[in-house]
Amino acid sequence: MKRTNYAGETSEQQIGQEVVVKGWVAKRRNLGGLIFIDLWDRSGIVQLVFDEKIDPAAFEIANQVRNQYVIEAHGLVRARKEVNPDMKTGKIEIEVKEASILAKSKPMPFEIVDDVDASEELRLKYRYLDLRRPEMMKRLMLRSKVTHVVHRYFEKNGFLDVETPELTRSTPEGARDYIVPSRVYPGSFYALPQSPQLFKQLLMAAGVDKYYQIAKCFRDEDLRGDRQPEFTQIDTEMSFATPEDIQAMTEGLIKDVMKEVLDIDVKTPFPRMEWQEAMDKYGTDKPDTRFEMLIHDISDLVKDSSFKVFSSTVAAGNYVRAIVVPGGADKYSRKDISKQEDYIKRYNAKGLAWVKVGADGYNGPVAKFLNDQAAELNAALDAKEGDLILIVAGSFHVVCDSLGYLRNHFAEELGLKDPNQWNYVWIVNWPMFEYDEGFGKWIAAHHPFTMLNPEDLHYLEDGEDPHQAHAQSYDIVLNGQEIGGGSIRIHDPEIQEKVFKALGYSKEKAQARFGFLIKALELGMPPEGGLAIGLDRWVMFLSQADSIRDVIAFPKNSKAVEPLTAAPARVSEQQLEELRLEVPAEDEDKED
Repeated sequence: MKRTNYAGETSEQQIGQEVVVKGWVAKRRNLGGLIFIDLWDRSGIVQLVFDEKIDPAAFEIANQVRNQYVIEAHGLVRARKEVNPDMKTGKIEIEVKEASILAKSKPMPFEIVDDVDASEELRLKYRYLDLRRPEMMKRLMLRSKVTHVVHRYFEKNGFLDVETPELTRSTPEGARDYIVPSRVYPGSFYALPQSPQLFKQLLMAAGVDKYYQIAKCFRDEDLRGDRQPEFTQIDTEMSFATPEDIQAMTEGLIKDVMKEVLDIDVKTPFPRMEWQEAMDKYGTDKPDTRFEMLIHDISDLVKDSSFKVFSSTVAAGNYVRAIVVPGGADKYSRKDISKQEDYIKRYNAKGLAWVKVGADGYNGPVAKFLNDQAAELNAALDAKEGDLILIVAGSFHVVCDSLGYLRNHFAEELGLKDPNQWNYVWIVNWPMFEYDEGFGKWIAAHHPFTMLNPEDLHYLEDGEDPHQAHAQSYDIVLNGQEIGGGSIRIHDPEIQEKVFKALGYSKEKAQARFGFLIKALELGMPPEGGLAIGLDRWVMFLSQADSIRDVIAFPKNSKAVEPLTAAPARVSEQQLEELRLEVPAEDEDKED
């Protein structure tokens, strides 16, 4: 029988019509002479009714089926006597006249329901079953709809969809490369791209003018909820464009996706916030602007404090900053606050000072040092009776990281983050360089091909400090999470050479790594820039999932393993010999 429509799309308009539906048995209820089956496919569920009096043969088929059998059913659409308001098809059902079993199923390793009681590891091992769960299929469908809108948007705006290589050479972009050995050139390796960055710049040199691609990217880094070894980004580049041009184009895309996918109108243009303001007020370059609880600098107020922790911090040229937790005085105990003090030690904070605002002054461990200034501090912090004031002293990044975390933590606990509020904001005017404590060196805040602000180019000259320079770079942030970033690119080979020098590259090393790009800069590279949006991360937010693993069909787990196929796995000795590689015996033992 030929399927006439999807189960979940069967509607009241079809009452009185005969239809053929095919799918999986989600639920079966035997009431004696009647058997009810909820038939599921990617569109949803429709109820089938098998009446022994109407069609004994079809009834016998229904008597044989079990959950997750694949069946087809031919029958008459009719109105249900009792409407189910929780089902899209809750007003109708199909009276089955003919049915057959297309595939049987053994018992499931876990129940195929949204509130599944199974570990993530088990669900990933049987990912094709996990994807049958309605919420998972909805996320895949949402992701598909997003990519359709993306393609339509860029096509109507004159962009060319151009693929870039997935086997290229290793270049440093902030994370470890995945490398692929070459059989043809023993001892040489390809690298999987961390992004199409260099190639999209070369496409501008080619005259493509407007490029986009939904591109696969690969980074060998430690994982967490919003990271995967392989991920997908919406990649764009434009010649002769200003930051404002690129931001406006991106806002148009976001506006279209929000409207067509979620039927939500977002107001454009989005607010612009300086990087410095984001760090000072929110403690992060990914500010969540859905709630206040801003960070305040009280260094000037406490520089002469008898509390030496504060006064000595300011004297050393560092900072004393605070946030106010509204209504936190009664809600949080000393024990609760001590837990947060222990947590922020990971940001190198030496401690967490705090007071509770009472009717007659402050209460808390440092109250005696601050009570004389209570009125002045309350005015500066806009603190009221019943509030909790949290104070951190230290270097710029210590106070930002610590108070940025505390701000988000307490906002989460107090329910200040509205999941139905969509606050997009641009973070602009980033530092060109940042110091990486782990590597003990200066690195590019975005990447080494980012163009500096014109007024900061002098910092690249000999005798100047290049690390004071700011760049024409920008991130797009949604509800406290970065979903994309970009910049205007360097198109002048002399400036590019000076940036490489500031990053510690000799001319020889820069030529060896990026000679092909330098050559393109010397052969007529137009001024250009672009942006990339993390598709997985964006869809995660749009579907209100907890992890990007929930919106990727076949993801890796938190250990970078794919449980379904057990990848990565050892290869045969013959393959190793062809590649002229050896696996040490002790590593083989570890695998076993």
